[in-house]
Amino acid sequence: MRAAIYARYSSDQQSTASIPDQVRLCRRFCDEQGWSVVEVFADEAVSGATHLRSGFQEMQQRAMAGSFDILVSEALDRLSRDQEHIAGLYKRLTYLGVRMVTKSEGEINELHIGLGGTMSALFLRQLSQKTHRGLEGRVRAGKSAGGISYGYRLDRQLLPDGTLTTGDRVIDEGQAAIIRRIFDAYARGKSARTIAIELNRDCIAPPRLSQGDRTASWSFSTISGNWKRGTGILNNELYLGKLVWNRQRFIKDPETGKRQARPNPPEAWITEAVPDLRIIDDPLWQRVKERQGAVRQDILTERTASPHAPKAELGRRARYLLSGLLHCGCCGSSYIMISADRYGCAATRNAGTCINRKTIGRTDVETRVLGGLRDRLMHPDLIKEFIAEFQREMQQDRLSALSARGENERRLTKVRKDIDGLLTAITDGMYHPSMKAKMDTLEAERARLEGALDTAPKPEPVALHPGLAGIYAGKVSGLAEALNEEGTRAEAADLLRGLIEKVILRPDPGAPHGHRIELFGELAAILSLCDGGLATNAKARTVGAGFRQVTMVAGTGFEPVTFRL
Repeated sequence: MRAAIYARYSSDQQSTASIPDQVRLCRRFCDEQGWSVVEVFADEAVSGATHLRSGFQEMQQRAMAGSFDILVSEALDRLSRDQEHIAGLYKRLTYLGVRMVTKSEGEINELHIGLGGTMSALFLRQLSQKTHRGLEGRVRAGKSAGGISYGYRLDRQLLPDGTLTTGDRVIDEGQAAIIRRIFDAYARGKSARTIAIELNRDCIAPPRLSQGDRTASWSFSTISGNWKRGTGILNNELYLGKLVWNRQRFIKDPETGKRQARPNPPEAWITEAVPDLRIIDDPLWQRVKERQGAVRQDILTERTASPHAPKAELGRRARYLLSGLLHCGCCGSSYIMISADRYGCAATRNAGTCINRKTIGRTDVETRVLGGLRDRLMHPDLIKEFIAEFQREMQQDRLSALSARGENERRLTKVRKDIDGLLTAITDGMYHPSMKAKMDTLEAERARLEGALDTAPKPEPVALHPGLAGIYAGKVSGLAEALNEEGTRAEAADLLRGLIEKVILRPDPGAPHGHRIELFGELAAILSLCDGGLATNAKARTVGAGFRQVTMVAGTGFEPVTFRL
């Protein structure tokens, strides 16, 4: 009889020496039975819960080719620990006329398959539960439950018994500096892709390089990860001094044998404070979370408007300052980059449905928009309107204070008049027992109103700071500088794009660069103040009663400024 031997060990159960040991035991068993060993199949460091094992698959292929008559293994669980897989193997080998024999159980039959498969499945479940319990205990002690996040290193200390501590981490200052750089760059407006490119350009070692992968490099997914699962550098709450574990569990796909992540409900998460592992402060973390939320909302809005558009394109950051905002004044199509540095009508270029063949340089459009921002925002009319609006707001606050004070004064006058009326009635001999309770109530009300008037600050006349015009000029100048500085350009550009709804380019031979430019949006509303009054017939220039508040470039070297137009 021709025999084939199958051996396997699991990485979490046995050592590499287990394979030779199993083969030696099985060869001795075959010699005792008088069988000739013709094939040996083995799988090293592979769980018996999966059937996608090279040795296991090869063994089945050789059985189908009629290469052996008996399959020998040390025990049934060496062949498989999955009920479905072991039953399927037994069914196939029985059909092929191949017997299954193990040193532990003897010749395998249906009873072994049923009971042995059940016991193996229970063993796997119990092992999983025990492992999970042990990991939870480590997490609650503030230790690592497996794997070390980028920014930390193991801290092994010698114990009295001569062994070393496990699971303790300390901050790696070199990697921590890179983490702060990533958070700061993202908060200032850079995309995860741009940050990854810069880190690779500066030859910064990526996380996987420390794990032995010499071909690893920074990628945007390493930085952004998955915010729902807490993966990626920008979502790792450990940098905030908070250890969160059990966010997800893993189950194996029965078809492919690959592990699939499944999120756990928040109530199943294990959270422990580890302040000694904090790398990022709360304000920076909050700015990053707010920006991530804004990006997701933008993508969701675009996806709702264009459900059939590619998702990758919806999530892409605008390459240039005015990308996606330029439209043709003839047909309404977008102006797109038709060369390395020029915009043109998309309908003309791609479909030939528009007569507008004029093109304009990208830098020409941006220069005219930024020139208007820099020069026309400093127009005396706009400064005058800014100061007037400030004065109106202060006056409104003053009137509100006066209104509250006046109401208390009127109420106090009435209460005093009622008290005098009661005193007159008592003097005239019209006393009644109920008058005492009424008098007590009025006296208490008078004391309350007098106290409120005494403690309320008296409204002062509205007085403008003598340097208010200079303050406004400094804010506008700072915004223009932020649009040209490397460190703040991305953030300032995002804010500027938020002020612009669209830009219409109309061909006009008499206009600079052959185009007349019309701005629609908050920026246009600001610039309209310089063009002879406040128009109210267009959404882009709606100002006056419909006040809007726009906060520009906060946290880039100067305090936020508010325009109310």
